[in-house]
Amino acid sequence: MSDGSQAGTHLMIDMDRRTFLTAALASLAFGPSGGQRVTALGAVSQGAPPRARRIDVHHHFAPPAWVTEVKGRPMLQPANTRWTPAQSIEDMDRGDVAAAVVSITNPGLWFGDAAVTRRLARVCNDYGAKLVQDFPARFGLFAAMPLPDVDATLSEIAYAYDVLKVDGVGLLTSYGDTWLGNAAYRPVMQELNRRKAVVHVHPTAANCCRNLDYAPGVGPGSLEYGTDTTRAIVGVTFSGDAARYPDIRFIWSHAGGTAPFLAGRINGASGGPKDRLPNGFMYELKKFYYDLAGAANVGAIASLLKLVTTEQVLFGTDFPPGGTSLNVAKTLAELGMFSQSDLQKIDRDNAVKLLPRLGVRA
Repeated sequence: MSDGSQAGTHLMIDMDRRTFLTAALASLAFGPSGGQRVTALGAVSQGAPPRARRIDVHHHFAPPAWVTEVKGRPMLQPANTRWTPAQSIEDMDRGDVAAAVVSITNPGLWFGDAAVTRRLARVCNDYGAKLVQDFPARFGLFAAMPLPDVDATLSEIAYAYDVLKVDGVGLLTSYGDTWLGNAAYRPVMQELNRRKAVVHVHPTAANCCRNLDYAPGVGPGSLEYGTDTTRAIVGVTFSGDAARYPDIRFIWSHAGGTAPFLAGRINGASGGPKDRLPNGFMYELKKFYYDLAGAANVGAIASLLKLVTTEQVLFGTDFPPGGTSLNVAKTLAELGMFSQSDLQKIDRDNAVKLLPRLGVRA
């Protein structure tokens, strides 16, 4: 067979597989009529490819009800409106990702109406839990929370852990013009600490700063997300929450935003609040985990590795808008900054320590 014929055959096989997977997973409607089809599909495609080892801790999903609510809102990326379970599984298979922990991304859930936010959080979490139920070896769930409504959030934490058995919680760096670390959110932090929660924090742009007119063509994702991550990290540490609630395992997106680069400068302000930072700012930063979604570049990683060891670094893609798992893995390998042992920790081992369930292969 000629090379061209072989290439054509492989392409046809790949297209047939993609067509099957897309059609089959499209039936994953999570309604009463879908259960039998899902079970049959799970028997066929639930397992990852044999070589797959990575765990993607920064991977987004988009329940249909959420897409309907957020269309037309600021900070929504079109790629998220087109997400399907099939799209995730196909990307994971191509990038040797054994499992991905899904979470809601921008524009989040809070648009000024507490009732809408509560409803969206529940719909998203039920959808995500069904996805995990149907593909337990392929997906985990960071449950969405209806902050800034504290009472509703406490109720959703209980539902997420006690009923849905989620892997952790997903928070945003800020809500309106309040950041993590705000005293109003302390009951939430107390409950997350009690449950020894893994908390993945995704950046957003606060009301104050999403429409700043400082440069044409520069949106919140280019600069403000990294800055808001740093504000949230400073809020959690300088408020005393990090020291007060040491059993929360925080994962900060995008290599911690600008915090690693600014850590020394911020640390200069940490000498005063000894009651809130008894061990200092740097001590708390070194306890956190950081994913590499959107941060697979020399500058971000070099700053991060001056702060923590590779034991605190996790593989993440920000899929679907952030790029493919294959490209992220390839970039990290080609940077030449990590040994094979380091890559094994980042790709898989560190995540398994945090989320042991995902270490069980299909």
